[in-house]
Amino acid sequence: MHPLRPALAAVPVPHAPTPVPAAVRQRFPALADPDVVYLDSAATTQKPDTVIAAVTAYHAEHTANAGRGSYSWATTLAARIAAIRTRAAGFLGARYPDEIVFTSGATAALGAIAHSWGLAVLDDGDEILYNPADHAANVLPWHHLRDTMARFGRRIVLRPYRSTVTGEADTDDILAQVGPRTRLITTSHLHHVYGGLTTLEELRGRIDPAIALCFDCSQSGGHLPVDVTELGADFAVFAAHKMFGAPGTGLLYCRRRVHEQLRPFLPGGHSGVRITEAGLVGTGMPELLEGGTYNIPGILSLAPAFDLLDELDLFAVAAHNRELTRCLIEGLRPIPGVEFLPGPAHASCAVGYGIVSFTLDGISAADLGFVLADAGFLVRTGAHCVPSADAGTGSVRVSTHLYNTLDEIDRFVACVSGIAGHRR
Repeated sequence: MHPLRPALAAVPVPHAPTPVPAAVRQRFPALADPDVVYLDSAATTQKPDTVIAAVTAYHAEHTANAGRGSYSWATTLAARIAAIRTRAAGFLGARYPDEIVFTSGATAALGAIAHSWGLAVLDDGDEILYNPADHAANVLPWHHLRDTMARFGRRIVLRPYRSTVTGEADTDDILAQVGPRTRLITTSHLHHVYGGLTTLEELRGRIDPAIALCFDCSQSGGHLPVDVTELGADFAVFAAHKMFGAPGTGLLYCRRRVHEQLRPFLPGGHSGVRITEAGLVGTGMPELLEGGTYNIPGILSLAPAFDLLDELDLFAVAAHNRELTRCLIEGLRPIPGVEFLPGPAHASCAVGYGIVSFTLDGISAADLGFVLADAGFLVRTGAHCVPSADAGTGSVRVSTHLYNTLDEIDRFVACVSGIAGHRR
């Protein structure tokens, strides 16, 4: 952990957090209408004015392809992107800038791990442990990898593990399944439906240190402090659009100890690959996994996103979301017919990071979502990209960020209560 970062658990959670300054809310143009309450930040966060300006400026001023020319427009962009890579490494707790790869998103980042690492490293009989209740982006790539390798005579084993009632990965179940052929354990850092935080710290010293650990940090990045070194991650993925940045950009953390195991991903222009008599040879990271043209405006959007998150202080963001989570659960719990999915509502102490999912007896999640939207509350409904879930049933997911207020939570609870009172 970075020496200046206190442990998240040590962050005091005030009984009444400081209200979000109006000046901060005003920096998010889409939040100008007070009658619309955005409660879907786990799907994507709203964009501050500085991020919008960075994307617009790229298209309006000195548009060029970074590093593809010797003229100043191209070289300046290359230098800016290099600086953002260094900034991202520091923001995520990586030790070296070459551990940070720019991708088109978290889904592409997880696919890169499966193809550049899995295809190169895994042998017949090797095993991957995964959670079938995780987001499809952290489930389907491993199934695709298994099917692809089987076509070439290498049969890997996927071992599913459970979630706990508090929405975390069941580390007892993981430990029971770890064996001599386990090569990777992959998990959500913050579960996208349950809102449970998983660090796998219970596994430290109890499993072979050679086993690679992969964390999907799509929901935790930009919502609470994340330190990939402290997590012991070999791989970690982040989605820029869920941390105030522009969509179409992701961050892939690859710990240096796995660099030698990686093969090129999307080989092509600027992919750090050269042809030799022995075959393709990588010339180093991170270019090895960055073939093609960058999403330049998306990467540029990360700089002002990091600036705002640093200004707001991620520990304060986490404490704010925790208080909103507590108030949401306390407000919904007495409403007849409300049932919580696994997550902070089932915890024995006050935890929560801004994600709560529930159902209301007598009304489908989809219908409830439509009624809430008509009342101005924007939430996510359905199976939430969980491949094993029943899309016909689904749930309502409420997810917050620093721009949400206790008043908005109170209004949302009152709306759900009113809907519950009008059920047949």
